[in-house]
Amino acid sequence: MHPMLNIAIKAARRAGTIINRASMDLERLSVARKGPRDYVTEVDRAAEESIVETLRAAYPDHAVLGEEFGLQGPDQAEFQWIIDPLDGTTNFIHGLPNYAVSIALTQRGQVTQAVIYDPSRNELFTASRGSGTFLNDRRVRVSGRTRYHDALLGAHWPNSGDLEQGSARFRQMAEGSTGVRRLGATVLDLAYVACGRLDGFCGVGLKPWDLAAGSLMVLEAGGLVSDFDGEQGWMDTGNVLAASPKIFTQMLSALNPPTAA
Repeated sequence: MHPMLNIAIKAARRAGTIINRASMDLERLSVARKGPRDYVTEVDRAAEESIVETLRAAYPDHAVLGEEFGLQGPDQAEFQWIIDPLDGTTNFIHGLPNYAVSIALTQRGQVTQAVIYDPSRNELFTASRGSGTFLNDRRVRVSGRTRYHDALLGAHWPNSGDLEQGSARFRQMAEGSTGVRRLGATVLDLAYVACGRLDGFCGVGLKPWDLAAGSLMVLEAGGLVSDFDGEQGWMDTGNVLAASPKIFTQMLSALNPPTAA
């Protein structure tokens, strides 16, 4: 295992311990609102501080980009860590055990190492570029399902009102599949695509810390990732499709149906 991946695993497990401890006493949790339907707790901040401390102790010259504290370290560093200390905060504060820690390492802008840790299930997803994706040391692959109407999808879409008013294209995609699950933790959605629990994922308006680790896992597990035009601009736009190859093609077609001449 790559030494940088080992450090990321150590950092993720330390953060997971903080999260698990806090989950035992949610009534005492201090919750603040960052925006509409966007919450942050002292657990998010404590977990991020713990991760940054672990990473910077091992690699003081690396930059760290985190959801809660932004960029720390040199702006033009060759190595940059991208972290989400607690993806699925809304689930967490409601006691719904679907949330995770995400840590990715980029080298010159390319993701090379990735860790997603689900502390409530003690499931550790890891990936290194060129070396595959693993769940608790067992190599995993995207699903082998080929028919779109049998596909189970994950989604991070607009809320139902927005979806009804302006996003018929997403509704068409949903209706063509066997079902869509909005689980509330994008990093786990992507990890689940990588290990075959979901056949595909569609996300709108996501951030780099939502996508960095999970995207590498999908690719290393044999899947495909793109923006809504089938190009590689998803890290900039935040709009992403990720799926096994056959389902990916059908998702892209469902999202972009041919226009009448």
